[in-house]
Amino acid sequence: MTKYTLIVKGMTCGGCERAIVSAIQKVEGVKAAKADHATSTVIVEGEGMELDAIRGAIEDAGYDWGGLA
Repeated sequence: MTKYTLIVKGMTCGGCERAIVSAIQKVEGVKAAKADHATSTVIVEGEGMELDAIRGAIEDAGYDWGGLA
């Protein structure tokens, strides 16, 4: 299983975390996602995931992609 730790800017609360996790979980290959607004990070696990698709999901949800942590 592949694991990425991502930086996501703009998360300020638990609602933001839920919105980002919900968006990322729709990406093909994603098995799990956990967001932490306090550290501005999201941990994503899965198989065959494409970072461009994850980035698109984050941006479509209204947050800023900060790259890999």
